[in-house]
Amino acid sequence: MANTQTLTQSQKPHIVMLPTPGMGHLIPLVEFAKQLILQHDSSITIILPTDGPISKSQNTFLSSLPSGLNYRLLPPVNFDDLSDDVLIETRWRPIHGKDLPDPLHDRKDDAYKWALHHTKRFKMAHGIILNSFIDLEPQTIKYLQEAYNNRPKIYSIGPLVLMDKKFDDDVSQCLTWLDKQPRGSVVYISFGSGGTLSHEQIIELAIGLEMSGQRFLLVVRCPNDRIPNGTYFNNQNSTNPLDFLPNGFLERTKGLGLVLANWAPQVQILSHVSVGGFLTHCGWNSILESVICGVPLIAWPLFADQRTNAVMLIEDLKVALRPKIRDNGIVGRSEISEVVKELMEGEEGKEVCIKMKELKDAAKKVLSEDGSSTKALDELAFELKKCVT
Repeated sequence: MANTQTLTQSQKPHIVMLPTPGMGHLIPLVEFAKQLILQHDSSITIILPTDGPISKSQNTFLSSLPSGLNYRLLPPVNFDDLSDDVLIETRWRPIHGKDLPDPLHDRKDDAYKWALHHTKRFKMAHGIILNSFIDLEPQTIKYLQEAYNNRPKIYSIGPLVLMDKKFDDDVSQCLTWLDKQPRGSVVYISFGSGGTLSHEQIIELAIGLEMSGQRFLLVVRCPNDRIPNGTYFNNQNSTNPLDFLPNGFLERTKGLGLVLANWAPQVQILSHVSVGGFLTHCGWNSILESVICGVPLIAWPLFADQRTNAVMLIEDLKVALRPKIRDNGIVGRSEISEVVKELMEGEEGKEVCIKMKELKDAAKKVLSEDGSSTKALDELAFELKKCVT
């Protein structure tokens, strides 16, 4: 790693980070912040947009932040005048779009522009951190740079994944269960921090897993029959999602599977030797984590860039299988059973497993001492140091 001067306390840069709403955006930004603190002696405050009390999983996650990394909650935005099925972009706008000059209100990337507007207002150095290839869309970058005379620096840092070992009792129980399973025998199923299925689809998924006869670890959330990202602004602390599973499902699959409500320690699960497959919504964080851990995929995208990501995983990288969807938008139980068995036992599954191993080796090089991710982080730290010297 390139050496950087040790900063005195007065020279240490203090960085403010603003994530887009959702645990899927918060977690990678926190891991990125940890790298800056541990390797480049920075102090960091994360500003979190909210629509009310934070969820239990967010509270647990934020309570374990290391020294030098703090957070502040923005005043909550009231969404009572919006319908439950309104687009997620519409919900983001009141949070990130306040006080934006025209024509910025007419653009879709409010999170970026809200931060840029206020850093310019207070004459603060600023940059944009991208963690998804879809964020590299040329039109977006060109617009953001031209919207401001000082042309902010665009950084692409990643993958940055830390294995945080601070667990609560539920998480420890999950890992203890994995310890008892044969190597590579468990398929992990999760649709990200905001992804939701309809009640009918939850039933089909659960029965399909049961029919497959494969060991599984399923993260389930309360259903939403209208929008596939219904938990971004609904922490569902008062509702038990296990109540929406098929009657008798938990009893019939006891010993074969484990079901967790709302949240799971994904990096620790994917890095466990007993996990041999991952049924994923194709969010960028999940893709990076599965690649680093070398876990082959079943691609089940729900919204936004996930569909583009799925095509890349299946057609370009060839590290994923994809279930067929019926005309009514539902993936049936038989299809789920077959694709899970194929990933875990079939010839196609073996092929994607080999491809994923190759991708894992490539990711290891990126994260090495001379890798591109490490160099990009060093470059950013150097630019931050220049702001305080």
